Amino acid sequence: MIARVVVAPAVLLIWELATRAMAHPFFPPPSVIVARMRELWFTGSPARLWLNDVALANFPPSLGRLLAGWVVSGVAGVALGVALGRSPLLHRLLDPAIQFGRALPPPALLPMMLALFSTGTRMQIAVITFGIVWPVLFNAADGARHVDPLHLDTARVFGLSRGQRLFRVILPAAAPKIFAGLRLSLSLALILMVIAEFFSTEGIGFQLRAAQRAFDLPGVWGAIVLLGVLGYLLNQGFLYLERRILTWHDTAQGNRS
Repeated sequence: MIARVVVAPAVLLIWELATRAMAHPFFPPPSVIVARMRELWFTGSPARLWLNDVALANFPPSLGRLLAGWVVSGVAGVALGVALGRSPLLHRLLDPAIQFGRALPPPALLPMMLALFSTGTRMQIAVITFGIVWPVLFNAADGARHVDPLHLDTARVFGLSRGQRLFRVILPAAAPKIFAGLRLSLSLALILMVIAEFFSTEGIGFQLRAAQRAFDLPGVWGAIVLLGVLGYLLNQGFLYLERRILTWHDTAQGNRS
């Protein structure tokens, strides 16, 4: 904890001194970046949560698209992944198509997505969903495939139906793997959100592109820093929820050891 408190100011100080010594127009000092971020994102009255018109127009839509794509990919990835993990026949049938789709880089599909959905929220959510569903799908499949057979046999002995076995045995056993895939997909969703918003008229990605076109270098760096902070907060929030939800798993592992 002490190291974190010391390292962050030290890095910022070195960054400030180095950029001021270089005096390079493409690398503004952190103090200039923070001042520009305040102008773009955090000015206004306290009643408006310190957000100005630019932030109100760009930040909530970006966060909404990111979370929408993440939720859709999570539901689809878990459903298909568990089905593949529990059905060897289904896995053999669909594996070539899944491996093909996994290999496609989402940015390369932007022209096709634009042709299908035009510009707008649907296109951006589609890009995010397609690009991040794979970690969830493969982790869910792996977790469902390696459920302890003894647990399933015990569930059958007690007369649990297929639905009960799914929700009481398979999903809890696969939960650690599923959460690992969801965490990875959340970080990828942030990247794809920015890429998709390059073709939008609002959002953080649009603001980043607009600053680049206007040669507003502090604004470009400000958007980059904002994305980094957003990614950190999302990751920390997810880790908190994961620890709360998977408490039973950590307890069980401790009891076994």
